[in-house]
Amino acid sequence: MHKLVLIKHVLVETGNGEKKLLENNTLVAWCLRGRESNHMHMDEIKRELASIISAVKARIDLEERFGVDTITLSKSNKVTSRPLPNVVPQIKPIEAAVVRKPVKEQISASGAGTNVCPPDDSTKISGDLTFMSEKERKRKLLEEIRNEMLACHKCPLGKTRTNLVFGVGNPLARLMFVGEAPGRDEDLQGEPFVGRAGQLLTKIIEAIGMKRSDVYIANVLKCRPPGNRNPLPEEIVLCMPYLIKQIEIIQPKVLCALGTFAAQTLLNTKAPVGTLRGRFHEYKGIPMMVTFHPAYLLRNPNDKVKVWDDMKKVRDFLGELSGKDSKI
Repeated sequence: MHKLVLIKHVLVETGNGEKKLLENNTLVAWCLRGRESNHMHMDEIKRELASIISAVKARIDLEERFGVDTITLSKSNKVTSRPLPNVVPQIKPIEAAVVRKPVKEQISASGAGTNVCPPDDSTKISGDLTFMSEKERKRKLLEEIRNEMLACHKCPLGKTRTNLVFGVGNPLARLMFVGEAPGRDEDLQGEPFVGRAGQLLTKIIEAIGMKRSDVYIANVLKCRPPGNRNPLPEEIVLCMPYLIKQIEIIQPKVLCALGTFAAQTLLNTKAPVGTLRGRFHEYKGIPMMVTFHPAYLLRNPNDKVKVWDDMKKVRDFLGELSGKDSKI
């Protein structure tokens, strides 16, 4: 009888007590002297070794997941497991012949037990924790600004509004849309772009392969102007600092200004949307695309093709950024 013993490194033990350490990552085996060695052909030895190796490969991953560091194989290929002995021989460690995926172990302070995380999940879990931590931090900062605005009455709009329309979306958004001001539906629901124009914006977002929950949406003004009139200059001046804070917290890769007031406010220009759209501008180092407001498109559906051209540029730009990020 002979057996193959693995204790971190691979060790072969013969029936007469002799032991030999595997070297150069090659599985070396031999049979006992006597009847077994005299009558077993080389092909039979190879087949038995192949069977042993197959059993090791099949079992090793399962054993490691349960914290077992030693497995013993008998001639019949019956696999049994036993815990790692307290005293490990002082030998130079080498790589085992069987290639295994690395497993991250979390050992308790007492050393009494070992919790093993599957290799495919460990990196994901760590990444998710970092992701959630940053997302939660930004969410809290945005919530602080929103709470501050709930008590804002710097202009008369604070008295006439039904609800504050602060902003909505992913705090880690790569794309942020900025409109001009809430309308009737937004004022009633407290969320930007929820009326007919908002439904069209959602379709535009989906057309470039994203979801509404992927982006962040806000307005220059957070309160509805009576009768949906245009924002007044003094209202923009008083409300603009809150939008700036939102942009600074979210740090989008691309801004998209929807309509005249958003574009002219962010770019500090008097130029009309028709001359600004179709190319990237820059707002405090952030690339910004200007396009028509969805409400304008409801009145002028023929210009939807122009918005589609603008949004394809945004989509392609974000795609290029994703390619660069993956190479870093």
